[in-house]
Amino acid sequence: MDLSRRSFLRTGVAGAVGVSVLGFDLQPLYAQTASLKISRTTETRSTCPYCSVSCGIIIHTIGDRAKNVTAQVIHVEGDPDHPINRGTLCPKGSSLLQDIVNDRRILKPQVRRPGSDHWEDISWEQAIDEIATRTKNLRDATFVEKDASGKTVNRFESLAFAGGCTDTNEFNYLVVKSMRAMGVTCLENQARV
Repeated sequence: MDLSRRSFLRTGVAGAVGVSVLGFDLQPLYAQTASLKISRTTETRSTCPYCSVSCGIIIHTIGDRAKNVTAQVIHVEGDPDHPINRGTLCPKGSSLLQDIVNDRRILKPQVRRPGSDHWEDISWEQAIDEIATRTKNLRDATFVEKDASGKTVNRFESLAFAGGCTDTNEFNYLVVKSMRAMGVTCLENQARV
């Protein structure tokens, strides 16, 4: 039998009409199957981290919310109430679950030392200390107090900061204040682009 797409769709529609004619209403079944996967989950609204569009997403987690228990993400979908994307997601946003629940996801800081051929795990405290030390050393070595004409400029041009679309306004406010206090002139945010 040579079945085209059109004849396949006609057969499917005719079958659905035939079932409804016989008295079977499939809508409750479809509604129930859609809710089974997420019926006992906790919904958390968030923002997609990929681009500057900042689409709204809903992350469904399952867990008993006990202390020191990590909830497990089981479903991610677009937020239909979000004014930007109204529930739609691009392919990268649709694949968020695979990024969250990935056994190759890096969960702690890593550093590759000079001359080394591999990355090594370090603690968060060590990572923060190393970043602070390197930032201070770089600022001390490259800080520009006066330009060529002798005008006071107080610039730290060797460091740049780039924010992401998931950063809150409060976080961005504090980042800009701290970067400007150090004299950083190269500031950008993905959400502004």
